Amino acid sequence: MTAPVIICCAITGSLPSKADNPAVPVTIAEQVESTQEAWEAGASIAHCHVRDDEGKPSLDVDRYARLLEGLRTHCPGLVVQLSTGGRAGSGRARGAMIPLRPDMASLSVGSVNFPTRVYDNPPDLVDWLAAEMLAHGVRPEVECFDLSHLFQAAAMAQDGRLPPRPYVQVVMGVRNALPADEPAFDFMVATLARLLPGAPWCAAGIGRDQATLNAWAAGRGGHLRTGLEDNVRLDRHALAPSNAALVRRAAEIAARHGRRPATTAEARALLGLREAPGAP
Repeated sequence: MTAPVIICCAITGSLPSKADNPAVPVTIAEQVESTQEAWEAGASIAHCHVRDDEGKPSLDVDRYARLLEGLRTHCPGLVVQLSTGGRAGSGRARGAMIPLRPDMASLSVGSVNFPTRVYDNPPDLVDWLAAEMLAHGVRPEVECFDLSHLFQAAAMAQDGRLPPRPYVQVVMGVRNALPADEPAFDFMVATLARLLPGAPWCAAGIGRDQATLNAWAAGRGGHLRTGLEDNVRLDRHALAPSNAALVRRAAEIAARHGRRPATTAEARALLGLREAPGAP
């Protein structure tokens, strides 16, 4: 197996609770420990949210800073991706952590229906978040919940609001949005290749669709996202014992397609990222 595959572990999210699954890491210490285990299992990206003392979604920049410091200390070289998602707040507060200069940050370029709400990403906010990432040298991961989001990402890359080869994530399995439909997945991947030739991409499946999307992406040259954030959000019957267990499962799926987990150095090279802080 020589073809590397980047495995991103979404460690906690903002919705799963300890009641959903006791393995969900909530405090900064728990998140660092769980991420270190996932990194040792083969993850090269950690997708991170933070929570307050009650376990509720938070946009506290100090908590993000402490998490970033902990991950850089205990997981040297790991690609740290902070979430700018809207569950913890709205408006520009969603990008308050970007000046911390994580390696990456998530960027949803359009709105979409979620199970009980609209995930609202108005154009002015999308443009502001993208500009903040460019200003601070943070590489966006473009989250695409809909075909129109691919076209928007391509337009933003063409006019300079995004890097020329943005990292794009196709998300399937969110109720009220794109289902995990294989022909639709193939159409998304083909459209991505047409609009953004050579752009690296990954796929995320929610709940019971997580392993399915891992397999589809591994077999088509994409990269994989796994983790407790996606595993328990919509399917409480798909509980996993840890983030590391889900990373190991993703690695086993990739192996069936002749691929192996990318090292952190390989992931950085594939994504065009700067060297890890403290690298010689």
